[in-house]
Amino acid sequence: MGDFQIGDANSAEKRRAAYERGLLRNCEMPAGGNLLQYFISLLISFAVVMLLVPILRKFALATGFVDRPNNRKIHSAPIPLLGGVAIYIACAGSILLFSRNSDLTKAVLIGGTILMLTGLTDDWFKTRGKDFPVWPRLLIYIGVSTVPLWFGIEIIGVSNLQFTGMVFFPVWLVWLATMAWVFGITNMINFIDGVDGLASGIVTIASIALLVAALVKRQEDSAMLAAILVGAGLAFLAFNFYPAKIFMGDAGAIFLGYTIAVVAIDGAFKSATFVSILVPVLALGVPIMDTVIVFTRRLLKGNGLHHADKLHTHHSLMKWGLSQTQTVSFLYLIGALFSLLSIIVVLMGI
Repeated sequence: MGDFQIGDANSAEKRRAAYERGLLRNCEMPAGGNLLQYFISLLISFAVVMLLVPILRKFALATGFVDRPNNRKIHSAPIPLLGGVAIYIACAGSILLFSRNSDLTKAVLIGGTILMLTGLTDDWFKTRGKDFPVWPRLLIYIGVSTVPLWFGIEIIGVSNLQFTGMVFFPVWLVWLATMAWVFGITNMINFIDGVDGLASGIVTIASIALLVAALVKRQEDSAMLAAILVGAGLAFLAFNFYPAKIFMGDAGAIFLGYTIAVVAIDGAFKSATFVSILVPVLALGVPIMDTVIVFTRRLLKGNGLHHADKLHTHHSLMKWGLSQTQTVSFLYLIGALFSLLSIIVVLMGI
């Protein structure tokens, strides 16, 4: 077969079997009914967000669950912070309604629920003018990044560019690569949630790219989850685009980041070819690019990597004179170009 085995023979054999099962599943073309089901699931998640946001917005204003302005934030008036709860309910409900009882479903619901509650706690601290301690959050994020591994959703290796087959990672590297991707994307989406409509729009654009990739590669579970994310993201944009009527808060940002990270592993990373690995990296090019730029700037300034500041790309664009709408539109364009390139990569790699 010409592939390389790295690690003990039993674990390598199991990963090869899982890899081959994934390839066989990819050969099954979704039926027309499934394509309709993807569209219906998208509409349901869209409708639930549209219905819940006005209700949760009124509740947040009545109870003071709002993001208050400070010298680091752009908005000048208190903004309701419960948008992430609407996104979570819409996505979780649609997943339970439409998705099979798959490992992907379990991983997203378990990890996503833990992170949503963690983010909601962080948001509550913000409404009181306080900061949720960094270390508890960090430990939770690290712990949740292992959840996909419990269900066999993992980055098992990469294609061998010189020969046919794959180079399978040893177990420790499978864990490290999977956890680093989930932890990284979860936080990257949260990092870019600093200007009206940016995080929700970028997640929607990236989800469209992953949806197309999953359909082309005939990955039904990944396609369903991506469709649900598209619906929820589009609906939330109606309330979150400038001037925002509600924020998703950390509850929404880290839930979306985690979900799209896990979908990418189960879908585009499944075959682990060089082409497939490019797909999620390109689809999520904007948050990845922003994080690299911000971390580089913080290191050059000698600041801690976790300290909030105004070094993000959207802050720089606004300092250059762009309005919020122009800044977000420009980053949407960059995200759309990255996503289009990822789709082209998928089509060329069929």
